[in-house]
Amino acid sequence: MSATRRSRRSVSHRPMAPRPAAASARRRMPRGAPTPARRGRGFPGAMAASPGALRRAGNEEFRRGQYGPAAALYTRALEQLEASGDAAAEERSVLLANRAACHLKDGACSLCVADCSSALELVPFGIKPLLRRAAAYEALERYSLAYVDYKTALQVDCSVQAAHDGVNRMTKALLEKDGVNWRQKLPPIPTVPVSAQTRWSVPSPGAPGANTPPAAAPQGKPDQTAAGMERARTLKEEGNELVKKGNHKRAVEKYTESLKLNQECATYTNRALCYLTLKQYKEAAQDCTEALKLDPKNVKALYRRAQAFKELKDYKSSIADIKSLLKTEPKNTAALRLLQELNRA
Repeated sequence: MSATRRSRRSVSHRPMAPRPAAASARRRMPRGAPTPARRGRGFPGAMAASPGALRRAGNEEFRRGQYGPAAALYTRALEQLEASGDAAAEERSVLLANRAACHLKDGACSLCVADCSSALELVPFGIKPLLRRAAAYEALERYSLAYVDYKTALQVDCSVQAAHDGVNRMTKALLEKDGVNWRQKLPPIPTVPVSAQTRWSVPSPGAPGANTPPAAAPQGKPDQTAAGMERARTLKEEGNELVKKGNHKRAVEKYTESLKLNQECATYTNRALCYLTLKQYKEAAQDCTEALKLDPKNVKALYRRAQAFKELKDYKSSIADIKSLLKTEPKNTAALRLLQELNRA
């Protein structure tokens, strides 16, 4: 064997100097994997990510249309919060509602119902879980339960158009399914306490995060604070009691004070009824118009405005309101009777 070959063999068996550990780790790390510097800073794949970081990562996946990965991230966040109990009830409720949105998008309606129900147990009368559960019930053709959830959501915030549209769809579906007595077969609709009633904005379905609290009411606008809404509710109830006693003029004063604090559809229609009794038909029609701005298909507002227009001899407008009402409730006997009177006028 030549000296050259012996030299090569001896070199090949010479032990190699050990590489630094960090360099070795970098060499073995697959491309695209999180580096140590990125761990613990909210990176979606980091096992040590906080529940808040996981929720934000889930929201991002949701916006990208990746509903399965988003649901998995929300689940991981929920698992981390389970030991916190009541201390994290609100955050857990938000995560459950977010995961429910993922299930709804993927067509897993039963899972959506389960998550929304759990969210509502933690934080009762949440607007998002109510709306999402209602949509899931509707998809499952459980129309009575969907109707109850949509109506409950409107008690929380009467400006949510999705809830108004849902009520109208469920009314038509239940009328076809159960006939004119469909209301008698409904489960009880819960009464929402004033403390749970909000005017919070509902973000688009692409943003499943928490509701955003309202800003302070501008000068001259209704007071949407909890105290203001509580006072508005009290004044409305006082007005209702006065109506029962036949004191409609004093009831108008109570409803007017209530509306200064909170513009609620029912308060407008209640005051309109008083104006009709007091034969102040222009005021009654105006109140119904204001109510219809809040709820475009409100049956009481349409009927009472039709009554006011009839007394004002504006028969064309009165008939138009009754026909609009009958699209929602085709078997409404009072409206059908008024329409007959108008057609004879």
